[in-house]
Amino acid sequence: MTTTALTTTELEDWLRRAAALLTDHAAELTELDAAIGDADHGSNMSRGFRAVVEALDAGDFADPAALLKKTGMTLVSTVGGASGPLYGTLFLRLAGATGGAASLDAAALGEALAAGVQGVADRGKAAPGEKTMLDAWTPALEAFRGAGDDLAAAVAAGAAAAAQGRDDTAPMTATKGRASYLGERSVGHVDPGAASTVLLWQALADAVSGEAGR
Repeated sequence: MTTTALTTTELEDWLRRAAALLTDHAAELTELDAAIGDADHGSNMSRGFRAVVEALDAGDFADPAALLKKTGMTLVSTVGGASGPLYGTLFLRLAGATGGAASLDAAALGEALAAGVQGVADRGKAAPGEKTMLDAWTPALEAFRGAGDDLAAAVAAGAAAAAQGRDDTAPMTATKGRASYLGERSVGHVDPGAASTVLLWQALADAVSGEAGR
């Protein structure tokens, strides 16, 4: 059944689904990263989210903030390369923006996502158009916040925009991170961080629709 607000239960569903998708697509993410990076994005993200699932199994979280904070801290400590600090910061900022609420409706989740995406921009000193994960997160956030108060519709819009943003990184020239060393040779390759962003949005859509727990 489609949910109208995310409690810790739905957020756990999101993270477990994300872990499954990242593991399933680890080889694909690593192949993308091999073209313009260190060839470890898939393995790093899969390892980090498996650690998140272990933390979920071991923990008892009073509210979304506690769950999201633990997720962020786990990713910082277990994901290698730049992705650990960036994704870790995303979830830590999400946690900080929830205000201790017991559940997050579309408006509250939008505010939290905005804080998270800004955290990624601040931590990476990056902006849209530089061939990074922000090129998926930014349009996804804009689409989510523009879709109104229906959580399922907003998440679906965000997921679709993230996928388009991922695809739009292919013709870009990388100007941030290791890919920037390739210059024009980075053109024609999808950014792996944008690709993993799409998987997180897909997992969120599954959690909101109730598919993640099935």
